Amino acid sequence: MAHASDGHIREFRLPDLGEGLTEAEIVRWMVEVGEVVAVDQPVVEVETAKAMVEVPCPYGGVVTARFGEEGAELPVGAPLLTVAVGEDAHAPAREPDTGGGAGQTPPAQTKAQGSGNVLVGYGTSEAPARRRRVRPAERVPVASGRANGQVRAAEPADGPVPVISPLVRRLARQNDLDLRELTGSGPDGLILRADVEYALRAAAAQGGRTAAQQAGTGQASAAASLAPSAALSEGLRTPLKGVRGAVADKLSRSRREIPDATCWVDADATELMRARTAMNAAGGPKISLVALLARICTAALARFPELNSTVDTEAREIVRLDRVHLGFAAQTDRGLVVPVVRDAHARDAEGLTEEFARLTEAARAGRLTPGEVTGGTFTLNNYGVFGVDGSTPIINHPEAAMLGVGRIVPKPWVHEGELAARQVVQLSLTFDHRVCDGGTAGGFLRYVADCVEQPAVLLRTL
Repeated sequence: MAHASDGHIREFRLPDLGEGLTEAEIVRWMVEVGEVVAVDQPVVEVETAKAMVEVPCPYGGVVTARFGEEGAELPVGAPLLTVAVGEDAHAPAREPDTGGGAGQTPPAQTKAQGSGNVLVGYGTSEAPARRRRVRPAERVPVASGRANGQVRAAEPADGPVPVISPLVRRLARQNDLDLRELTGSGPDGLILRADVEYALRAAAAQGGRTAAQQAGTGQASAAASLAPSAALSEGLRTPLKGVRGAVADKLSRSRREIPDATCWVDADATELMRARTAMNAAGGPKISLVALLARICTAALARFPELNSTVDTEAREIVRLDRVHLGFAAQTDRGLVVPVVRDAHARDAEGLTEEFARLTEAARAGRLTPGEVTGGTFTLNNYGVFGVDGSTPIINHPEAAMLGVGRIVPKPWVHEGELAARQVVQLSLTFDHRVCDGGTAGGFLRYVADCVEQPAVLLRTL
């Protein structure tokens, strides 16, 4: 802890929230300028691509400035707020510097009043910096800057490229854009996705004008050929960011990398439903249907472990995993999320029910931590809650398989040689064809169906 004689202004930057996240959106400020905060007090709620997170401040004192309005998206390392600690805590609060002060270094460089109980990737002034800060002298001149609506050119400079986000690098690489030709609009010249997108739009517009002049058709016809259709221009645009953006990136990657295949089977779930009813009538804790399905999944994975694996594309190896971290699809107001039940293979039906309930509640409230939505090895997708029978879901990369469960409804079924109305469900398995062939996938799905139709089959694996 710092003493009163150590009074200084401390700048608190957006920490690395773990799991490779590079940016976050400010959802709600929890403190005002001039307010006194304690060490480790949550000061802002942010939304990442994984979850909503309350970020605690490692300094205690008076908030002198906040950086970023609610709804603004900030990269990791950008200033969040400044705190006067020690003697400076009695100084009047100042307004944020709108002329680029968000990226300036606070004048004080001595030890600060701080906490060790902080999130992944940041700490007090004693902790080493994880990323090299780009000094103003190292900023790169712009080749696609904004000057009266025109594209202005400049020579690229040597030195490091101030980019944190791998998405920004990938976007530039896919469009053959040299990041050294850009000056970022973020703190300390950090190149943001918006900077790359602007440069690409400017280059496209410039190229369109050149083509029009060469063809002798004039700039108006070039603009008309490059302009989107009226429907696109007037349509409602929703940014692909946060959870929606993360889902889009992951599903696109899955489609690009995984040669998936799907098999399915109808099963008579009447006995499973009766077994659940009997279990819940015994007076103990209630058992959910998804917990019973999860228990069946873990038993099936013990018999067919090839499906609890991932593919190391660089090493060209299949990595078979010895623990089952079971993800399950949950629809929330923020979009589709996949919470993960750790060590699902070691939990009984009661324990699975409790964990499913806890994670579902956290998902709907937007309180899942990054660690609770990553690291899954197999996914259970109960799309039957949407009133549909079947689906061919996209595998949750980098997993190797996903079990889909449709709605359970009365249907005509031949039972013991006679036609009867039975509770029927369609089960589907989408699997990575690199890790196994149809025989293994079919064996897994058939075992799951047998357990659904005759829950006593599961007892042999307990």
